[in-house]
Amino acid sequence: MKKIILFALALLVMPCISAQTQVEMIKERQWIAKQSKKELETQVSKATKKEAKRLKKEGWVVSPGALPLENQLQRSYEMEYQYDDLGFPKFIMATAQSIANHYDAAKTSATSLAITNLAGQIQTEVTALIENTVANAELSPEEAVSISETVMASKTLISQSIGRTIAVVECYRILKNKNREVMVRIAYNGEMAKQAAKKAVREELEKKGQNLHEQLDKVLGF
Repeated sequence: MKKIILFALALLVMPCISAQTQVEMIKERQWIAKQSKKELETQVSKATKKEAKRLKKEGWVVSPGALPLENQLQRSYEMEYQYDDLGFPKFIMATAQSIANHYDAAKTSATSLAITNLAGQIQTEVTALIENTVANAELSPEEAVSISETVMASKTLISQSIGRTIAVVECYRILKNKNREVMVRIAYNGEMAKQAAKKAVREELEKKGQNLHEQLDKVLGF
């Protein structure tokens, strides 16, 4: 079961991946989804304790009145392990850190960066979904390439289309120079992520004069 933990940790900083790996990622998620609730709860608990121990050792703490770090991390992992029938995350997650003289400034900067990272995650997730659709013979390779290229070129537009995010983890540490380093982990509803991607990609496809709207709807499940 160690691969469940390693897989979840990899999702936090998941880069652009190959088509073959994307399909394998979908299969891995479908495998995780089939695990019993008790098994997943056990792995969430182990992963939570391990990460909480590491962060505390590095000096990370939470603000007075906030949920304990363990509780925040547990919620984060529970959300990360949720996928739909196609292997698409029910929540897209992104993490970012920022340093400033004041806590609020560092938090604002970290949140802004996390949203940018979130757009990148949505790009990767939608591209994986496209490749999986090709593997299931529901989309031609040519259509997939055109839509994928448009998705990967629409990060800024996707970022602008993102609505309200959920703050899942928020902690900070005081550096030697007395500056505050804040780390935030945010989540975004998977269906809303699809809508944000669809809006951005549809606009780009229209600019290119490509009539792939029906295929895009098919990929994103609308």
